[in-house]
Amino acid sequence: MGTPDFAVPALKILLENNYEVVGVITSTDKMGGRGKKKLIESDVKKFALQHDLNILQPKNLKSPDFVETVRALKADLQIVVAFRMLPEVIWNMPTLGTINVHGSLLPKYRGAAPINWAVINGEKESGVTTFLLQHEIDTGNLLLQKSTPIGENETAGEVYNRLMHVGAEALLETVQLIETGKYITQAQDDSLVTKAPKIFHDTCQIDFSRNTLAIHNFIRGLSPYPTAWTMLHEKKLKIFRTEKEMVAHDQPAGQFISDNKNFLKVSTLDGYVHLLDLQLAGKKRMEVKAFLNGYKLDA
Repeated sequence: MGTPDFAVPALKILLENNYEVVGVITSTDKMGGRGKKKLIESDVKKFALQHDLNILQPKNLKSPDFVETVRALKADLQIVVAFRMLPEVIWNMPTLGTINVHGSLLPKYRGAAPINWAVINGEKESGVTTFLLQHEIDTGNLLLQKSTPIGENETAGEVYNRLMHVGAEALLETVQLIETGKYITQAQDDSLVTKAPKIFHDTCQIDFSRNTLAIHNFIRGLSPYPTAWTMLHEKKLKIFRTEKEMVAHDQPAGQFISDNKNFLKVSTLDGYVHLLDLQLAGKKRMEVKAFLNGYKLDA
């Protein structure tokens, strides 16, 4: 059960290791693209079609027809990677239970955006956790964890791309463990819980009155999506990558400074953030020199 590209390596690794995938459950197709005239299929569905897998796309996970269809598959084990919250009648169905692959080292970063929040908060490492599903979201008993370092300039997108493969490896190990029957689960320590709630557009606006490190982490934690932004000459400016400059100054926070050729930086509480990769509303995403080639700050 999964929808985005993050879930594809997990499905792929099961097929490569000769597990019988009796069904693939993914989101319904949506209209998208320019004018919303193009039918968009999930990344998981596209992969499943290439491998002639049995695909289910329920609108309602509690529908009696869907529940019976899933029951008829007689799956020993269900695997969830970046999918919707399941009703108990579904996750409690298989004899071996339902495993979730989550993009954090639980109980840290429970919620919809664990990778973004780990980077925003300046964590030095992240990872994936496999656990058995139970009632409350991301609270089940832990099966296996794999960690990976986060570089000080890495974006959430770069961590995401690495974790999808780390997650697939962790899933394979977990399935093999469950197959042996010799595995031990561990309850999560509720005193260590941190939250990773869904991120909305309004909360992606940059507050330049904060310190340089916090702003740098905020920008890379939202890159490439949903993207940190600010306003420049009454136009929205998305920022994807920055560099820190820690230096005392007497500029007010949020002041744009440039030589209109090589650099564009913004003043913060304790220095500057240099904008390296950006996109002005109505323009393409580009590196700062290309941006300044066609845009003058004092214009």
